[in-house]
Amino acid sequence: MTVGQALVEFLAHQWTVDGDVRERTIPGVIGIFGHGNVAGLGQALMESNTADPELMPYYQARNEQAMVHQSVGYARMRRRRATFASTASVGPGAANMLTGAALATSNRLPALLLPSDTFATRVADPVLQQLELPHDTSVQVTDAFRPLSRFFDRVERPEQLFSIALAAMRVLIDPAETGAVTIALPEDVQAEAIDVPLAFLADREWHVRRPVPEAGPLERAVAAIRTAKAPFIVAGGGVLYSGAEDVLRALVEKTGIPVGTTQAGGGSLPWDHPAYLGAVGATGTTAANRLAAEADLVIGVGTRYSDFTTASRSAFQHPDVKFVNLNVASFDAYKHGTQLPLIADAREGLSALARSLSGYRVSDGLRERMAREKAEWDAAVDAAFVPSGRERPSQAEIIGAVQSASDPRDVVVQAAGSLPGDLHRMWRVRDPLGYHVEYAFSCMGYEIAGGLGVRRAAPDRDVIVMVGDGSYLMLHTELVTAVAEGQKLIVVLVQNQGFASIGNLSESVGSQRFGTRYRQYDEAARNFQDGAVLPVDLAANARSYGVDVIEITPGPDVISDLGRAMATAKASVTTTLIHVESDPLLGGPDGGGWWDVPVSEVSSTPSIQEARSEYEEARTAQRPLLG
Repeated sequence: MTVGQALVEFLAHQWTVDGDVRERTIPGVIGIFGHGNVAGLGQALMESNTADPELMPYYQARNEQAMVHQSVGYARMRRRRATFASTASVGPGAANMLTGAALATSNRLPALLLPSDTFATRVADPVLQQLELPHDTSVQVTDAFRPLSRFFDRVERPEQLFSIALAAMRVLIDPAETGAVTIALPEDVQAEAIDVPLAFLADREWHVRRPVPEAGPLERAVAAIRTAKAPFIVAGGGVLYSGAEDVLRALVEKTGIPVGTTQAGGGSLPWDHPAYLGAVGATGTTAANRLAAEADLVIGVGTRYSDFTTASRSAFQHPDVKFVNLNVASFDAYKHGTQLPLIADAREGLSALARSLSGYRVSDGLRERMAREKAEWDAAVDAAFVPSGRERPSQAEIIGAVQSASDPRDVVVQAAGSLPGDLHRMWRVRDPLGYHVEYAFSCMGYEIAGGLGVRRAAPDRDVIVMVGDGSYLMLHTELVTAVAEGQKLIVVLVQNQGFASIGNLSESVGSQRFGTRYRQYDEAARNFQDGAVLPVDLAANARSYGVDVIEITPGPDVISDLGRAMATAKASVTTTLIHVESDPLLGGPDGGGWWDVPVSEVSSTPSIQEARSEYEEARTAQRPLLG
């Protein structure tokens, strides 16, 4: 067999086992062929498809970065048990996957990358698209994957394939280590023949590790919780990846401890559960943020404590706050200098805590406070969802209309711009896997490609991709993939003529939305601030791809029209894009969170001077968080 053939056959026989669940670890390969992989892996996939189309399905993409986004979207919906492999050509094809690699690793989500590399033999140096560095001629484009991957190796000789492939699979399926896994494949090595042991091609099972907490750390964590007067749980993505949502629910119903969620943890509890106070942190709710500020003990479950979760270390204000960090990865379990790390699987750790906290319950006063804060926030969201009759509604009104038209098992997908913050605060999640916002890397362009991955993983659910015009313009070509495969997506394109999120941020730091508007270039002023609105027709763009498009005309009935458009899209069996315009200057309810974005210390602009003064005041709330 060739190295390419052996690798394809090997990947087809890898299985993930997680309790009673057994599924293919790599259910397919997404690829764009070119110089480097059109032979080798490309020929191997062609022959596999001819002999047995089910063995290793091949999927075509339009952008290499989007291939990895699809893999990540799929992996998250499969709770990290499965992901796709992505193959790209030498040079620019491989380099286009770098953003996807960084996204996968940042999100702790598995993606297998198979970038092609230049000749291992160097028989024809320098080949087309080869990187040449005079001080180190061994360095190639694929070396850029090293800092972005949780595993990297290069198959420079055919015999290396066996050990490299096995090592890569171990990392890919390990909850504590997973991320981008990269195997660089020189184009000549891919096509070379090798004797392959039958054992390498046999079915192989990879059992997901679910480590239980050690007795000592568990005892110390339980003791800390029992003495806490105002505990607070931060539920992160690890809750969902380990399937711990039911155990979390049982624990909070037993103890009454309030819960706030990170972006990745959205869905850990249903929105209307009495213990669920919504999002926490910079994009959090007033309910979660007020109780987080007063918490004397924070129980972080499967969270990496990003600056948005901690509101740039201003969310937890109790002078003696302590942290019990339950995480399968010790790197995250030891954050904030905690002396109470609990290194374990989220489901196993929460189960152990529940068994050990018999008789513990928060005070009646805290439960009453939770109910008041939750009711106040829910009322604020209800008010934000009420149609205003404006010609161009707020984004909150649009979210309310989409929410109202959605079903409990629908999946909302988002990643970048102003939508993640508004969705985190206001989207009412009713299903553990119903909220899919990529916010570790917050990659513009993730939405449509990631949504396609979600749809592949859950073909029985409607996938609602909400995307702003700025992010849409970054990477919309996977709409073609959806059309080609007959994959149904519902894309709600919110047109606001610019970068709404960064526009708001720019204004908050005194920069007057500079460079954030989509306008004609002003030759005299040498900027894009006040020119005419661009005559770009994004609805026509989507229609040109073969997508069904519904355009909502600005006017007093926008929200009711949007509701009807959603009903039409849900009834359809094909991808539908709904184009709706919003007013980027209209915000939703504020949850009281803060995000540290430094403002120029020296400036001649009055608005920046004022913003710097406000920034210095806000920074006084930051804490070292050494708990």
